[in-house]
Amino acid sequence: MQQTLSVPNDVAVELAGIGDGVLTSLRDRLRCTIHLRGNQLTIEGDEAHVDQARTVIDEIVELVEGGHEIGPSTVDAVLGVLDKGADVREVFDDVVWRHRGKKIAPKTVNQKRYVDAIRNQTVTFGIGPAGTGKTYLAMALAVAALQEREVSRIILTRPAVEAGERLGFLPGDILAKVDPYLRPLFDALYDMLDADKLNSYMERGIVEVAPLAFMRGRTLNDSFIILDEAQNTSPEQMQMFLTRLGFGSKVVVTGDVTQIDLPRDQASGLIQVQDILGTIDGINFIRFGHEDVVRHKLVQRIVEAYKSHAEETGTQRRK
Repeated sequence: MQQTLSVPNDVAVELAGIGDGVLTSLRDRLRCTIHLRGNQLTIEGDEAHVDQARTVIDEIVELVEGGHEIGPSTVDAVLGVLDKGADVREVFDDVVWRHRGKKIAPKTVNQKRYVDAIRNQTVTFGIGPAGTGKTYLAMALAVAALQEREVSRIILTRPAVEAGERLGFLPGDILAKVDPYLRPLFDALYDMLDADKLNSYMERGIVEVAPLAFMRGRTLNDSFIILDEAQNTSPEQMQMFLTRLGFGSKVVVTGDVTQIDLPRDQASGLIQVQDILGTIDGINFIRFGHEDVVRHKLVQRIVEAYKSHAEETGTQRRK
């Protein structure tokens, strides 16, 4: 069967943008022949696939009209939300942070659950593969909480595993020593705040980015604290970090248990903590899968292939 739709001009521009990337994704994922001429979109295929394509395109039209940027990954994101019986607009319209016209919002049902958990719980763990938005969304929520004066500072930390947390032998001052390990966090912050404002916050101690070793002995009140790459903490480090929690604070811990850099005989604090704290009120664990990867669709396939290989060969980490 064949259907021809008239789409608004701004939607036609988005669909035809970046080398027809969105249209190509629609054709690949929906198994239909899809052509765009002007603002006339023609869909051709069997009835079930045409109906599905029409549903997805209707959702994309609403997203564009709602001010959302779309790209090839939007098709997978919309399909994923629909497959789980969720409301596409409810997920995509939950804008966490805006900066210079850019909107940061969930793109999958699990990301929406994660955002809700961070807002409503004191401690949230986001566990899953790279590209699922664990750290980025947490940092956007932290910046939003600071802006709304729900907290007075943001603290971002990572274990510097490659240096064994012994940073003294590295050249330069402390910022130079930790920069390679903390640079991804800085990059994300510069995505969310103007450079002048971020630099001012850092000079005044309102935003702090530091290696995990620097958290020992502190009590962190009225803070939004994010521990990134937590799969590389030891159980002792994880316990030390979690007990830094002070009054009026919120903690987010993110990590990927399939990418542990610790020696094989060293237990991962992120694996162990799931057994220890899994049933405690006020603590929520959100687990992401390959379907939550919002990077290039090939990344989803790579993540799933490695997961399957680890399961088949019994090489996944269990401690």
